[in-house]
Amino acid sequence: METMNQHYDRPNVAARAVNSVIRRLAEMGISIAGSRALRVRGRTSGALHSVVVNVMRVEGTDYLVSPRGNTQWARNARAAGAVELGPRWRHAPVALTEVADDDKPALLKRYLDTWYWEVKGHIAGLTPASSADQLRAAAPAIPVFALAP
Repeated sequence: METMNQHYDRPNVAARAVNSVIRRLAEMGISIAGSRALRVRGRTSGALHSVVVNVMRVEGTDYLVSPRGNTQWARNARAAGAVELGPRWRHAPVALTEVADDDKPALLKRYLDTWYWEVKGHIAGLTPASSADQLRAAAPAIPVFALAP
């Protein structure tokens, strides 16, 4: 599902440095509050790009949320239809599908309840106290992907 909303909250230099350290730890198998390393093929270059993400499990399904919006990794994942999750990259790529905007509010609420401390200020102005209407309004700006089992 291609989102028409192109919102992207680009991280500053400090955030990129912290994310780089957390990504390296995740690649070694050291998780900070549920962080995992993710690799995805670039949509133009075909090169593998690595980022750190939080994998959220809800009723047996794993989800990836892109709190900063339509990031490069989210665009690449959408185009590739699959990602690799670390550590150690031993598993084959995992297929994913983008979650419809109407199905995002409950997932966004759950994500905010768990990781707001980490993403505050970068998730379309949402907080754990955001109303259902606010979650619904922000849904198009926040890509959410379901990973295949």
